[in-house]
Amino acid sequence: MKTHKTFAGIPKEFAKPETSNIVLLSVPYDGTSTWQKGADKGFEAFLEASENMELYDIETDSEVYKQGIYMPEPVTENSSPEAMVEAVHQIVKKHLNRNKFVTIFGGEHSISIGTIRAFNERFNNLTVLHLDAHADLRKSYEGSSCNHACAVYEASQETNLIQVGIRSMDVSEKTVIDTDRVYFAHEMAYDDYWMDNAINQMTNNVFVTLDLDVFDPSIMPSTGTPEPGGLLWNETLEFLKRVFEEKNVVGFDIVELCPNPINKAPDFLAAKLYYKLLSYKFNNVDGIENSGDDYDEDINSPSNKLSKFRDFNNNDY
Repeated sequence: MKTHKTFAGIPKEFAKPETSNIVLLSVPYDGTSTWQKGADKGFEAFLEASENMELYDIETDSEVYKQGIYMPEPVTENSSPEAMVEAVHQIVKKHLNRNKFVTIFGGEHSISIGTIRAFNERFNNLTVLHLDAHADLRKSYEGSSCNHACAVYEASQETNLIQVGIRSMDVSEKTVIDTDRVYFAHEMAYDDYWMDNAINQMTNNVFVTLDLDVFDPSIMPSTGTPEPGGLLWNETLEFLKRVFEEKNVVGFDIVELCPNPINKAPDFLAAKLYYKLLSYKFNNVDGIENSGDDYDEDINSPSNKLSKFRDFNNNDY
């Protein structure tokens, strides 16, 4: 369904496809979740909450919405998990080809399979930073490799995958998981150096996939599968701010908001988190040093144009 809203109610002059540096793509898909349904309603709740958010970010002393945040039509393909993943893959790639800073909001975590595939095709030596309560490393689940339980299996095989906040997994995933690049929540609580170690393992180009259940249910109960023992707000932002400062974050997705009509606070958390990540990105866009083979082109575009593809003109919109 076509929406005439803008993110956070920003003026439409800052939401035009031709001039916006940021793309916010919605994928309201909830086809393979196995417990609480409702992630397909997450984007609308997130959007409504964003309208009640201040647009000035104190920490970065910025108003990042002025970079322009364009919301294209949502990806509504739901005939099968495989068809959804391919649709996401192609649409994300289309926006990346236009040198936009592409962000995606789910939907369940299976949407990230197509998203990561597009980013990995576009950017050299990609690190996928996966923040989640669950390992999501099954090769196949319930007859499909495009299930939410398989969200980062392909990334584990094709990219430099680093996992943070994990506290739930199936025994079968032990054959896939790289424990040297996993930061389990119960260990992070006693490790003062986990942030340093995780960042040191990253390549220059980083894509962030964030399942909201990485947060503790005390602040984020509105997920399909809440797990106790999760991360809190300030420590998560401290880590992500450092990632944005020290690495070239080329895009991110946020998934698994399962809204509760009685409790709006988690919806607002998701909106605030999204805006924070944009503020970190564009506060530091000129701070990336050119260092080696990862940097193929001019670094001044929102996605730093580290492209394996040819560029497209904005008039293609």
